[in-house]
Amino acid sequence: MAADQALPRSSPSQSTVPKHLNSFREISSIPRTTTPSSSRQQQQQKQHPANAEQETGRSAITGNWIYPSEEMFFAAMRRKAYDPKTEDMKVIVPIHNAVNERAWKEIREWERGRGAERCGGPRLHSFSGNSQALSPKARMNTLLGYTAPFDRHDWVVDRCGSRLEYVIDFYAGKKDAEGKMLSFYLDVRPKLNSWEGVKMRVGRALGSFVGR
Repeated sequence: MAADQALPRSSPSQSTVPKHLNSFREISSIPRTTTPSSSRQQQQQKQHPANAEQETGRSAITGNWIYPSEEMFFAAMRRKAYDPKTEDMKVIVPIHNAVNERAWKEIREWERGRGAERCGGPRLHSFSGNSQALSPKARMNTLLGYTAPFDRHDWVVDRCGSRLEYVIDFYAGKKDAEGKMLSFYLDVRPKLNSWEGVKMRVGRALGSFVGR
């Protein structure tokens, strides 16, 4: 991953964003489709941005998703009525990027051998986030007494023209002596809203059982 030098710096409202925040944006390892999201998907992202998870474009150089800059992340948090600290952006933004990279790595594991290799591998088509909406699995686990995830993303993955939806639940890990988060746990899996998603989930569950 590298800073996208070909792109202009991000330019959120200067009246709300401190000038010393970094405006450079990092290119992810996550390839995007070239097909634009539908107007309905774009509207859903505007209604339910998770952290800074708004559409931030694809690199003209690599075709990969471009992560938001410190400026963009700060502005997004302020729009959601949080009280972001400028000094925290240098920590939060790299964590945000690393978590998304980890999510994509797990999606690629799910997609391995499913046919996307013939067209260069799976690609991220669209994404949205809503920390207030529990997935069915997270809701069930919460009812059983487990800790609820602190965020949820819904990603649509393109597999050579066919689309498959994934849900990602984000759980907090251990904290250090100062109360800062040390790790995260991601529960990444295909949704059960398609026959393909059902087959993948059942296949992995059976494989785990047989492998014991």
